[in-house]
Amino acid sequence: MKQSIMIKHHLNDRILIAYSAGQLSEAFNLVVATHISLCDECRAALGSYDSIGGVLLENAILETDDAEAGGRDQASLLDLQATMALIKSTVNTPNVAPQMRSADTPAPLAAYIGDTLDNIKWKPVGMGVKQSILKTSSEATARMLFIPSGVAVPNHGHNGTELTLVLRGAYADEADRFQHGDVEIADEDMQHTPIADAHEDCICLAVTDAPLKFSGLLPRLMQPLLRI
Repeated sequence: MKQSIMIKHHLNDRILIAYSAGQLSEAFNLVVATHISLCDECRAALGSYDSIGGVLLENAILETDDAEAGGRDQASLLDLQATMALIKSTVNTPNVAPQMRSADTPAPLAAYIGDTLDNIKWKPVGMGVKQSILKTSSEATARMLFIPSGVAVPNHGHNGTELTLVLRGAYADEADRFQHGDVEIADEDMQHTPIADAHEDCICLAVTDAPLKFSGLLPRLMQPLLRI
């Protein structure tokens, strides 16, 4: 049975459109796909963008067909018709299925960490915070973060974009509170100090496309070693 999750913080249109168009790195694809597997609202929005993309592709192909009609043979036309039939049969189907698993790891993430969050192999970062860097392509970095209850991640800004998806527990920062299924979008204009809720440890999937900008000296010194 599908898990019911009250999600307040969603992906924005720019990210969903880029995901639909295949323009994101593996790490960002992972966090988007994981959120979509939990979120009915973003999954529906993605379906709309997929449909729009299919229509635009169809129009582009048909325009090319009109321009080259004189030189296109019957076999090519049949290939085009078969391609368009395939597009029409799939554009209304989001490319990420809803969460339908009994395990606590959303399906898109399971291939990277297994079926349960309890078996992640953590490495200490400091102050009880732990991380596990996932194997993805080099364009961006994906990591699991463990933040003990009541503990703060050091204050930091961003040299690029950071997406943080909560998978267990919750945290709060200067922007708002984020709980299971919520995704926070941070950019170069954001400076924040995430703090895990006092009553439960927090586990997140965080993706960055550039190093963070830490305020404190010690985090800056440790940054190259921790690949943050």
